[in-house]
Amino acid sequence: MPVRGLLVAVVVLGILAGGVYWSEKHKTAEEAKDASGGASKLVNIKDEDIQKVEIHRRDSPPVVIERDKSKQWQMRAPETWRVDQDAASGIASSYAGLSYDRIVDEKPTDLSAYGLQNPSVDLTVTAKDGKSRKLLIGDDTPTGGAAYAKFADEAKVFTLQSGAKGTLDKVAKDLRDKRLLVFDADKLTRVELAAKGQPVEFGRNAQKEWQIVKPKPQRADNGQVEDLVRKLGDAKMDTSLSDADAAKAAAAFPGDTRVGIATVTDSTGSQTLDVRKKGNDYFAKSSAVQGVFKIGSDLGEALNKGLDDFRNKKLFDFGFSELSSVTMRDGSKNYNFQKNAEKWTSSGKQVDPTSVQSFIDKLRDLKAITIRDTGFTTPIIELTVVSDGGKRTEKVQISQTGNMFLAKREGEPTVYELDSKAVEELQRAAADVKEPPPPPAKK
Repeated sequence: MPVRGLLVAVVVLGILAGGVYWSEKHKTAEEAKDASGGASKLVNIKDEDIQKVEIHRRDSPPVVIERDKSKQWQMRAPETWRVDQDAASGIASSYAGLSYDRIVDEKPTDLSAYGLQNPSVDLTVTAKDGKSRKLLIGDDTPTGGAAYAKFADEAKVFTLQSGAKGTLDKVAKDLRDKRLLVFDADKLTRVELAAKGQPVEFGRNAQKEWQIVKPKPQRADNGQVEDLVRKLGDAKMDTSLSDADAAKAAAAFPGDTRVGIATVTDSTGSQTLDVRKKGNDYFAKSSAVQGVFKIGSDLGEALNKGLDDFRNKKLFDFGFSELSSVTMRDGSKNYNFQKNAEKWTSSGKQVDPTSVQSFIDKLRDLKAITIRDTGFTTPIIELTVVSDGGKRTEKVQISQTGNMFLAKREGEPTVYELDSKAVEELQRAAADVKEPPPPPAKK
């Protein structure tokens, strides 16, 4: 019995070894075949040579997208919506790189076994030379991760990875350009916002920085306006709503609470976005696209602002630009700092750059705690800062009434109320500018 058992084990081991050898040999041969001849490649076309794509699904109207003379994708059916160029190019790219996982049946007799008699989706691709080819995509494989497919002009059935199927299987909503406003932010000349309080209008100055032009000219917080412009440019429709829910939202829109109306203008004209709120949800209607759409709360919150939110409350605009000179008259005290190369001087004498920088930091941080229209009296402090290689000169005066400090910029009517502590720290920083420490003694 032991000998007989040993013989059986040897036979079984031989069979298993032969199976492993055959499997590895077959696998190696297949890998060599794919590597040498690209046998798994299904099409021979470049994505830029694809002119038109038609997608037919069982449960939705056909979608037709086509490149125009400028190579931009346009939707021809079921609607003439603007197209998301990246999504459309993704279909062309995926099709041009199409390859199969494996050949399932070279000559199938029953296509219904693979869901290809009445495919869930078929894709007709037309090249710029006018030649077309249809790809049929059927059921998913039992193990998942792939789907059965074939070309209409060939018999063989093969499998495609589910990722490839997902890229090709699109409905009109998937390919729609979901932007509610279409503009180039760098080319905008005007932005208007009617929300909290009186309407505000912004325009760009000679330095391409945003300024408030209405209700009256004044400096704007450029970062706040840029953030508004960015969020308007990023505003996208939520296409996840069902057609029934979208119709309800459109019907209810006139009665929803208005958050704000934003208008952007460039050389091509103006576009307007009307944003309203219902409960915790925001909805928008754009002049650039037909319909009412649900949008994200971040855009609704960005529009819910007024004039004071966009005012520039900092006294100086030099930011982190290179300074040429800083002068300050504080009552009877006068400070005059000049920069030459990397050295700061005062009255011809070199001063410690670290202490000058501390003074400059206090200037940069001067910020209004509130903005007024009146109240400024006789100045007790006068400041002048020259920056940008002499191209920018800013002059500020500060007056004092009791414990309250008010400031004005030259040529502007706006009055800035300052924190008394910030003014005191500025005075102290100016007085603390000193001569540089002596060099270390030589041994």
